[in-house]
Amino acid sequence: MSTSPEQAPKEQSDAKAEDLAPDQPGSESPEAEGEEEEEQGECGFCLFMKGGGCKDAFINWENCIQEAENNNEDLVEKCAQVTAALKQCMDAHSDYYEPILRAEKLAEEQAIIELEKEKEKENSEPNQEQNPSHSNQHQK
Repeated sequence: MSTSPEQAPKEQSDAKAEDLAPDQPGSESPEAEGEEEEEQGECGFCLFMKGGGCKDAFINWENCIQEAENNNEDLVEKCAQVTAALKQCMDAHSDYYEPILRAEKLAEEQAIIELEKEKEKENSEPNQEQNPSHSNQHQK
């Protein structure tokens, strides 16, 4: 890791220096901002969510999740209303949030498939356990 971090800032500073207006100071300021954002957890997803019409609903959701985690509370129960409000907002702004909504739908469909597989597995296992003498006869 010692060589990559040394190389990455140089590449970043060269690229960002070109983007700076002449009256701005050197490339240190944008890099420092980027580091601050990473430290604060501003992931690409968060930036995307805040870039649309549901910024306030997303911030409320983020705050609720953080509060639940800090207080060791059940975040699903605690944040159900803000989650529903965020989902409703995203549906209302589906033109912007379509990639997230599509991914959520695919994940939900996959979860349903996995649950159905588990149910089928559970339903078939008791039948084998109920007739242990039947399986023993085949072994004799």
